[in-house]
Amino acid sequence: MAGGSVTTGPPGLVGSLLVVVLLAVGVLFLVSGTVGLLRLPNVYNRLHATSKASTLGAASIALAAWVYFGPAGEGLKALVTILFLFVTAPTGGHLISRAAQRMGVEFEAGVRWPGHRDGEPEPPADGD
Repeated sequence: MAGGSVTTGPPGLVGSLLVVVLLAVGVLFLVSGTVGLLRLPNVYNRLHATSKASTLGAASIALAAWVYFGPAGEGLKALVTILFLFVTAPTGGHLISRAAQRMGVEFEAGVRWPGHRDGEPEPPADGD
């Protein structure tokens, strides 16, 4: 083969069914994350719903692309996408929640930061 490219044919029946199932799971997660974004009351709850759902939904769709395209070429890009998602999405979610905390966005009533006891002052906003 010229240029060293590897081509694979479309997946068989089992591969096609797996692609459909992975796409359906991905869409289900992404829709549930969207509903959570629209329905939940504050930034912390919305962030929880969207970060988890978008990571699993997009990773499922990228995994479906890997099954469809095979392990080389576009399939390899799909695997790199999954790795990128699992590294960056939790980091981004953490940074957004810390920014909201530093801006003074309150939790729901009765919820405290981890390790915070009643009667103690709130943790410093700058993390010191």
